[in-house]
Amino acid sequence: MAKENKVLVTGGSGFIGTQLKRIKPDWVYISSKDYDLTSVVEAKKLFQDYPNLDAVIHLAGIVGGIKKNAEQQAEFFYKNVLMNTNIVHEAYLAGVPRLLASLSTCAFPDIVKNYPFKEEDIFSGPPAPTNFSYGYSKRMLYVQIKSYRKQYGVNYSCFCPSNIYGPGDNYVPETSHFVPSLILKTSQSRKKLELWGTGKPLRQQLYVEDVCKIIPILLEKHNTDIPLIVSPDENLSVDNMAHILLKSINKNLKIVYNEQLDGQFRKDGDNTRLKSLIGDFKFTPFSDGVFRTYMWFVARKLIEVQGVLHF
Repeated sequence: MAKENKVLVTGGSGFIGTQLKRIKPDWVYISSKDYDLTSVVEAKKLFQDYPNLDAVIHLAGIVGGIKKNAEQQAEFFYKNVLMNTNIVHEAYLAGVPRLLASLSTCAFPDIVKNYPFKEEDIFSGPPAPTNFSYGYSKRMLYVQIKSYRKQYGVNYSCFCPSNIYGPGDNYVPETSHFVPSLILKTSQSRKKLELWGTGKPLRQQLYVEDVCKIIPILLEKHNTDIPLIVSPDENLSVDNMAHILLKSINKNLKIVYNEQLDGQFRKDGDNTRLKSLIGDFKFTPFSDGVFRTYMWFVARKLIEVQGVLHF
């Protein structure tokens, strides 16, 4: 869709939306400050304010780390289902011909027979208990998109990114995902690095700049009802990732685990279909991405401190 000149992105001030804007600055980016997408009235107003759109990229959502996901399951389900339902339905009513929505590999089952799992496995079991409601809210978005394609013939599709990390992520304690939490704790630790769980779970970490480069390709080429898995080849344990970060910044810390909330053991997805669309795409190795992210975080904290001191 290289010729599109009117693409709207929800979640425009979020982690992915902010980075995507650097790659596609001419697209329209809206956030929760502009519209409350859980309200059908405001969702309808959004499409009245931006008529004749060529496409919508739906990135908005209520997200959090493993602890927040586990403790606020009702809120996560309610708000995400409302938001997703309103955006897809109002886009359809407004005559938007193309919509690309972000799901999550959290929508896939906690356990499958074979790994890495494939797109066809999405309904083969319940999501992990720690992501139960969030995972089901994403499944409902997929069901809605698949249904609208079948009944109304619209070119709506979705993709499932693995764990995304990078500069601009959420670094608030208790609400951040694993990599920003790891970076925050590493920067604050002097002798011992204390982490949740056992260090054994495996994760595919997707650098935010990579997914932002892939999204425009999917907008053009991903025109099916398949919940396309977007993930790199690397599948690393939590302990591997912690040691990779420490080695990359040359910091010697003793890593200890609290044995609590390990979360889903495996959630690695097969990226074969993705590669058939994006070709010879070079994913950022975790060692490079986590180093860049750590350096960005340290630089940001330094700027904050200098700003306070200067004031």
